[in-house]
Amino acid sequence: MKKIIFLALLLFAFIFILPLHPQSAGNTGLSFLKFGFGAKNIAMGDAGASGSNDVTSLFYNPAKLSLVDGTEFVFMHNEWIQDIRSELLGVKFDFLGLPFGVGFNVTSIGDIEVHSRAVPEPESTFDANYFFGSISTGFAITDNIAAGFSIKYLYEGMLVDESTGLGFDLGLYYATPIEGLSASAAVRNLGSMNKLREEETKLPSEVRIGPSYNFVLNDSKFEITTAAELQKYLDVDDLHLNFGAEILYNKLIALRGGYQSGYESKSFTGGLGLKWGSLSFDYALSPFQLGLGSGHSISLNFRF
Repeated sequence: MKKIIFLALLLFAFIFILPLHPQSAGNTGLSFLKFGFGAKNIAMGDAGASGSNDVTSLFYNPAKLSLVDGTEFVFMHNEWIQDIRSELLGVKFDFLGLPFGVGFNVTSIGDIEVHSRAVPEPESTFDANYFFGSISTGFAITDNIAAGFSIKYLYEGMLVDESTGLGFDLGLYYATPIEGLSASAAVRNLGSMNKLREEETKLPSEVRIGPSYNFVLNDSKFEITTAAELQKYLDVDDLHLNFGAEILYNKLIALRGGYQSGYESKSFTGGLGLKWGSLSFDYALSPFQLGLGSGHSISLNFRF
């Protein structure tokens, strides 16, 4: 009964809270929350809410933590454009019969120049620093439906100004009667920040919904996973479609590719993965147009 009540409340949030979220053509801050999590997901077009199947689910769709067996760690280093660097750590474990995930992200932007109107040359430089720490859980509602949620502590610091806040994620997962086919939905980054000097920073709240399909080619060692998502940031009018695919050979070597629509400066992604027992190494390349360069992401996963 308690699980049914929780599911009803979660569906209420999806149906009623989203349309009431403040809409504008305006800007959001904390853009580091828009970055992908886990090189595997990034390489597959960042279709993580539907496509993630490991500890990185805690960053995309906490409902899918119920599908991850045992204990698992992930560490990711992200070398992004414009001197942006991120370090990410995620841990999934079981406690009191429920799966829990704990995640941390530290992002910095270095050498931001300080200018005055009178002097064209920069007077000094400073770093902008961002952080979040999250705790997540997910559990089965029925044999083929799972739900989950996350709570995040958020921090941003620029020059002498600082701000903190709370964010929330909600997730749903449905294993369809078709073998290997699932559907997922997630609402991410609901919440608010305290004022940074004079103004409160808006969170990049978003909704993601889409399917994933996994199948093994007959009489071969090849396994193929595909994922697709409709992604909508709630404070802007544009929509994004994220697509990704992985070809895994002999559960050892993976080749991945993806595409993200609706962006001026990015579209295709790619990467590869190597598995050795319980250890996985993943790399993702995110090329940008308009002369911005490329993003590089490296992840290490360990499961036991």
